[in-house]
Amino acid sequence: MIKESALSLLLAAAGVSAFAQATPEGLWRSIDDDTNKPKAEIRIVANGSGVLTGKVEKALIESKEPLCTACTDERKDKPKLGMEIIRGAKKAASEAVWEGGNILDPENGKTYALKMTPIEDGKKLQIRGYIGPFYRTQIWQRIE
Repeated sequence: MIKESALSLLLAAAGVSAFAQATPEGLWRSIDDDTNKPKAEIRIVANGSGVLTGKVEKALIESKEPLCTACTDERKDKPKLGMEIIRGAKKAASEAVWEGGNILDPENGKTYALKMTPIEDGKKLQIRGYIGPFYRTQIWQRIE
């Protein structure tokens, strides 16, 4: 009986751990589309109502322009480091997808409709940015 209880607790703890990884919350490493090398670390967090935001926490490739000169909103001419690039994403009701928000590419100042999907048991995050019917996909790697 004690062994069964211990096993149940262990399995429950493993389930909680796996569930915690099946979310975009955490620290992620983005990969440069051109060089396929790590580009930046982005921390994604949830506010009290479950809406996700993400900020550039660390640059891994030095940018030719440290400010977002191409941005067209209040982020114009602000430092890319520390910039909020993900805004307003919410979990879809029917699947493990976060959408409804947007993502900014601070290199070109463009904002895209956003869809985020944890893959490979939460070890990677599929980031898809849309403009109309067109989209671009990146796979980010979980750091923590």
